[in-house]
Amino acid sequence: MIKIAVYGKGGIGKSTTVSNVAAALAEKGLAVMQIGCDPKADSTIQLRHGREMHTVLDLYNEKKQDLKLEDMTTTGYQGVICVEAGGPTPGLGCAGRGIITALEKLKETGAYEIYKPDIVLYDVLGDVVCGGFAVPVRKQYADAVVLVTSGESMSIYAANNILCGIKNLNPQGRQIAGIIYNSRGVGDDRKYVEDFTNAVNLPILAEIPRSNLFTQAEKEAMTLVEKSPKSAEANIFLELAQKLQTQPVLYAAAPLSEEQMELFMRGERLSHTTTTISKHTSAPVITAVPAQPSATKKRALSDPFSRV
Repeated sequence: MIKIAVYGKGGIGKSTTVSNVAAALAEKGLAVMQIGCDPKADSTIQLRHGREMHTVLDLYNEKKQDLKLEDMTTTGYQGVICVEAGGPTPGLGCAGRGIITALEKLKETGAYEIYKPDIVLYDVLGDVVCGGFAVPVRKQYADAVVLVTSGESMSIYAANNILCGIKNLNPQGRQIAGIIYNSRGVGDDRKYVEDFTNAVNLPILAEIPRSNLFTQAEKEAMTLVEKSPKSAEANIFLELAQKLQTQPVLYAAAPLSEEQMELFMRGERLSHTTTTISKHTSAPVITAVPAQPSATKKRALSDPFSRV
């Protein structure tokens, strides 16, 4: 069993991406479980064709110790096991509490032993400063982490924040599989993402194009893989699924520092020393420096995983 946590800024298309990957993996005959770790509880909606699903947090608040595994799960497209962690009423309680409760209850009820998934996908909101959102990245839950980003500045900024958090939790480890680039089709977005991945020494696993096919599928509460299986876009997810279904190459988290991120946001392009990645090599070092010192006030990098 491979467990992959997928992180990214809210609104970046992460849930659509994860659901299509889940559908593609299921099409290949794998047993898949998708766990939505977002208070909106809409991660798996395309896999279950819009059917209502109660969240783990709501069920726990209602049933407490009587909560059973079958209460928390729904079978979606091609047998994908769907779970939604949920969250508190807006403005009340900790948004990460649903994640903590869901993962604890799934473990207690033997979900992984009973369903025996080949792959588990955690769909996690990555721009909230809350310890609960760090839980899926911990070793006992996730073997690998994938970041989803567009070429927009704040999406890149959030991706770097996530790398900061992973480095804090696992300073010496290798847990990052790479980045999925979700294109907005604007300007030189791809170059921006390429420059960032080069600076933090991570590969681009897939490029998801901007396409009306996603909108058409979402209107029918379906994944694109199900709605348009012969499309070029669906093939991208099938190829990505192939990369993820076997243990992918993992990299150490090497985020940009505050100073480096400030330079990057202003258009400076940083690069790392070329290094062959293996179990015995250290993470590459960022070597570029600005031509002139910056007079701009630095923005603090908020670490989404520092308050555990």
